[in-house]
Amino acid sequence: MWKLFESKKIGIDLGTTNTLVFVAGKGIVINEPTVVAVSQTTKTIEAIGVDAKEMIGKTPESVIVYRPMQDGAIADYYVTYAMLRHFISKALGSTTLFKPDVLVSVPVGITSTERRAVIEATMKAGARTAMLVKEPVLAALGAGIPINEARGAMVIDIGGGTTDVAVISLGGIVASTSVKVGGTKFDQAIIEYVRRTSGVVIGDQSAEELKCTLASALAVTPDVEGVVKGRDVVTGLPKSLTITTNELVKAIDYELKAVVKAIKTVLEATPPELASDIIDHGIVMTGGTSSLNHLAELIEQQTGVKVRLADDPLFCVVKGTGVLLGHLDDYKRSILVKR
Repeated sequence: MWKLFESKKIGIDLGTTNTLVFVAGKGIVINEPTVVAVSQTTKTIEAIGVDAKEMIGKTPESVIVYRPMQDGAIADYYVTYAMLRHFISKALGSTTLFKPDVLVSVPVGITSTERRAVIEATMKAGARTAMLVKEPVLAALGAGIPINEARGAMVIDIGGGTTDVAVISLGGIVASTSVKVGGTKFDQAIIEYVRRTSGVVIGDQSAEELKCTLASALAVTPDVEGVVKGRDVVTGLPKSLTITTNELVKAIDYELKAVVKAIKTVLEATPPELASDIIDHGIVMTGGTSSLNHLAELIEQQTGVKVRLADDPLFCVVKGTGVLLGHLDDYKRSILVKR
C-alpha cells in the first residue's frame, strides 16, 4: 500500500529517433518513435509515438507529422513537453500519487540554453525533480563499463541525431566531442543519392529500411542487391529501383568520414595513460545506428584500436539511466544538472 505514496524514479532516453523510458522496479516500459502528429487547423496533437510514425507520408495537408527533437536538441518546446507528459503518464499509469523523479539523457555537446529547455520541458511535463546526464556516461553504464574506476574507457554513442564520443575515467568525462551526424543524416544521404543517381524520390521510411537491411560502412564482395520503391521525378509515376550495398557505401561516405574524424579528435585529446587503457580494453559502440554493417571494422581500420559493439546497443543509454537511478550516491559526479 505504501508504494502508492512513493515518488517513482524514471529514466528517459530522449532521442531524435526513439524515446525509451525506464521505470525503477519495472525496467524498460516504453520504446517508441520520437514522432508527433499535429493538426494545423486546431493546433492540437493528433498522435504520438508509434501511432504518429504510422501516419508519416499518409496525412492530409491539415496534419503535419514531424520530429520535435532535431540533432539531439529540442526543436519544438511545446510539442516536446506534450510528448514527455504523454510518455511519463503512460509509463506510470495510476500507480503513484506523487510526481516522479526524472533523469534525462542529453548529448555531450549540449549548450546551456538546450539544457535549460530540457529541464523546463521535463518539469512542466510532470516531474518532481529533473536530472540531466550526458549520453556517453549512461551508455557506458548500460554497456556494463565500470566508469568509477581510475581507468580510461572510450564510448561511441551513435544515435538518430548525434554521434557522441567520450573518454570516461573516475565517473567523469575527460575528453569528448559531439557531431550532428546520426541515423537521420544517413537516411537523408541515401535519399539524396538515389534521387541524384536514379531520378527517383524515396521516402524517409524506405531510406531507413535500406540503411538497416542493405547499407554497409565498407564495400562487400560479392555485392548485394535490394529493391526500393519511389516516385520518378520526371514522370511523377511510381517506380521500383534496384540498388546495391556498395552504392549505399558511397551514399553515406561523407557521414562516415565525419564520425571517424570525431573519434580521432577525441583520441588525440586523450591523456597518454588513458590512451593506453583504451588500447588495452578497446572502444565500445552503443546507439541504434552503431549496428550499421561493418561500422566497427571501419573504425578499427581507421584508428588501429579494437572496437566492439555493446549488447543491445539501442538500449544501453536507457539501461544506464536505470543503473544510475539505483545508485545515485555513487554517481553524483556524473549528474550534469539537477533541479
